[in-house]
Amino acid sequence: MDEIPLSAQFVALAILLVFSGFFSLSETAMMATNRHRLRHMAKQGQRGATIALVLLGKTDKLLGGILLGNTLINAAAAMLTGHIALTLFGQEKWTLEAGTLFVTFCLLVFSEITPKVIGATYPDWLTPRISYVLAPLLRIAYPVIWFVNLFVITLLKLLHLQPKPGQDSHRLSPEELRGLVLESGHFIPHQHQTMLLNLFDLEHITVEDIMKPRGEIEAIDIDVPFEQIREQLATSFHRRLPVYQGDPGNIIGILLQRRMLSSLLAEELNIETLREHLAEPYFIPAATTLYAQLHFFQESRQSIGLVVDEYGEIEGLVTLEDIIEEIIGKFTTSMPAGSNELEWEGGERGDSILVDGGRSLRELNRELELNFPLDGPKTLNGLILEHLQDIPESGLSVKIGGVAMEIVHSQDRRIRMVRIFRPKPGRVVN
Repeated sequence: MDEIPLSAQFVALAILLVFSGFFSLSETAMMATNRHRLRHMAKQGQRGATIALVLLGKTDKLLGGILLGNTLINAAAAMLTGHIALTLFGQEKWTLEAGTLFVTFCLLVFSEITPKVIGATYPDWLTPRISYVLAPLLRIAYPVIWFVNLFVITLLKLLHLQPKPGQDSHRLSPEELRGLVLESGHFIPHQHQTMLLNLFDLEHITVEDIMKPRGEIEAIDIDVPFEQIREQLATSFHRRLPVYQGDPGNIIGILLQRRMLSSLLAEELNIETLREHLAEPYFIPAATTLYAQLHFFQESRQSIGLVVDEYGEIEGLVTLEDIIEEIIGKFTTSMPAGSNELEWEGGERGDSILVDGGRSLRELNRELELNFPLDGPKTLNGLILEHLQDIPESGLSVKIGGVAMEIVHSQDRRIRMVRIFRPKPGRVVN
C-alpha cells in the first residue's frame, strides 16, 4: 500500500464511494418501487422490469447481496481512508480520528443520503435499469449470500419472525385501493375518478338506499275502467309499469310497453291483451347490496325489481338504470328534461332550493354537497319526521346535519315540499 501513489489511493477511495452509493441507491429504489406498475411494464415486454420482479421475488437474497457488497465496500473505504490519513499526517494522535470523521462524512453524503434520496425519488425509473447490474452481481455472490442467509433464517426462526409462505405484503385492501384512486387525481380525469370511487361503495349501499319509494311508484290498477288505463299509458314517461289489482301492494306483473306496441297499432288493446303482456314481477330484499343486485340482474336477465321488507310488503322499486347511475352519475331520466335537476337558486351563488320531500338523502348530499346523515331514513321526508317525531305543519323551520330547512307544504301525513338553505362554508352545526 505504501508503494501506491497517494493520488491513486484517492481515486480508489472515490471508486469505492461510488460503488457504495450504487448499492444504497439500489436498495432504496428496489424497495420503494411500485410493484403493480412494474408488473404492468413486464407485461408490456420490458426485460428490465421482468428481471426486477424476479429479484424482488427473492427479497432475502436481494437484500443479502446488496448489504454484503455495501458492507465490504464501506469497510474497505474506512481502511483506505485510515491509510491515507497516516500517509498525510504521520503517526499523530489525532490522525485516525480525523480519518474516521472524513470517511464518515464522505459515506453519509456520497454513499448514503444522496443516493437514497435519488432512489426514493425515481424508484420506478431506476429499478428496471439497475436490475441489469444487480442480477449478475447476485449470481457471482450467491455462495456467500447463501452461507450468510443460513444464519439469518436461523435467527428469524428463533425470533418467530419467519415470513409465511405465499404471503404478499403488496396486495392492496379495498380501502388502500380507494386511497390510491383519491391520490391519483392528477393522472385520472375527475369524472373517471368519481366512477371508480362509486364502484367501491356498491358493497355498502343497499337497494333500499336508492329505490323509488312505494308512494312515488307510478302503477296501473287493472280493475279501473280500461279507458282510464289507456289514458295513463298515453301520458306515462316510463317504459315499464307495475300492474296491481285493487291493492297497490298486490302486484300481479310488470307491463313492458314495448311489447304492447303491435297490439296498440292494430287497435286490439284491451284488458285481456294487457294481461298477456305482463311479465312476472321480480322481488328484491331491501337489504341487498347494489353490487349483489347488479350481479342478480345480470344472472336473471332482469332490469326492474320491487323492493320488499322482511314481511314481504313492497317498499319501493329499483331499476338497473338506478344502479348504473350510482356508478356513472345521472345520464337519463324518466321525467321530462329539466324537471328532475337539482341546482341552487341563482346558480353557484344561490342560497336555497325547493325540493320534494321524497327526495333521496344520498342524492341531495351528492348533488348539493350537503351532509345529511345516511344511517337512518332514506328520504328527506323520513329524516324530518324522525327528527321532529311528529308531522309538522307548513312554515315550520328545522336544522339537521348543519342544514337549515323550511317546511313549505305538508299533506296526507307526508312532507311534500321543503326549502333547503345552503350552509355557509366551514360552518357545520349539528
